[in-house]
Amino acid sequence: IRDMFAIAGFAAGDVVINAFGYHLIPTGLALDQVLTEIGATVIPAGVGNADLQLKMMLDLGTTGYIGTPSWLMALIEKAEERGLNFRDQFSLRNTLVSAEPLPPALRQVFVEKYGLSVTNAYGTVELGFLAFNTEGGLAMRLLQAPIIQVVNPETGQSAGPGETGEVVVTTFNETYPLIRFGTGDLAVNLDPAPGESRQEERSIILVGRVGDAVKVRGMFVHPNQLRFALGQVAAVARAQAVITRPENRDRLTLRVVLSDESADHETLTQQLGAAVESACRVRVDRVEFTAADALDEDAEAILDERSWD
Repeated sequence: IRDMFAIAGFAAGDVVINAFGYHLIPTGLALDQVLTEIGATVIPAGVGNADLQLKMMLDLGTTGYIGTPSWLMALIEKAEERGLNFRDQFSLRNTLVSAEPLPPALRQVFVEKYGLSVTNAYGTVELGFLAFNTEGGLAMRLLQAPIIQVVNPETGQSAGPGETGEVVVTTFNETYPLIRFGTGDLAVNLDPAPGESRQEERSIILVGRVGDAVKVRGMFVHPNQLRFALGQVAAVARAQAVITRPENRDRLTLRVVLSDESADHETLTQQLGAAVESACRVRVDRVEFTAADALDEDAEAILDERSWD
């Protein structure tokens, strides 16, 4: 945790508002203790009461924030509703956000509109912080310790570069040692030099939870991966991947509803195939363009119609 605060730019003398919960979960208290140890002053705000938190931030000259990105945005919006100029009237500069996804567009707002330094961190209650991102994008660089692996959830073997697997961690902490602890989180393994790179040179892209993934031709595909891929093609309003298994071979079909019916289907088919293969490492067998009423807005991202009888 101490290393993570150093990466995020927190130091002695900072006044930091801690918007993580203190009640029944250890996150808020654990971060509070480490911040105090490095010489920062901590405002133990916890969750909720935006008006009070804004008053404390303004009156106490808060320079740092730790909490979820959505709550930070809620505080900024509340300040602006009250007629305050957040960038000019508040002292906030460094932020460490975690516990939920940070959309690229929201990071851009924090950085460009409000002049904030944003560090997005990934961690678990049991292990603390494991990876981080300070520059944007989806990839998060692994910390030097503890030992972090990305493995096939079924075999326990390491996932190859660009493959998706479960984040598994080993820590030799004397108080709470864990050997190959499965976090349940799925991530794409990014390794620039397999077998040679140091852990801190590797990165991961979080894509969801193990239970939500569907295995297609040996590769785990998560709904979030698919949504990201489809989001790269502007003309797509919504889509669904349908997995079937004719002749004992997995077949992936994309059912697509377009926002622009005049878009060229052949070009879109190529773009969709390339986007899905790049993000999910699985080739699309067929793209079917369908009417809006044929695919509900709340339809599952991946429909598995395979029969294993």
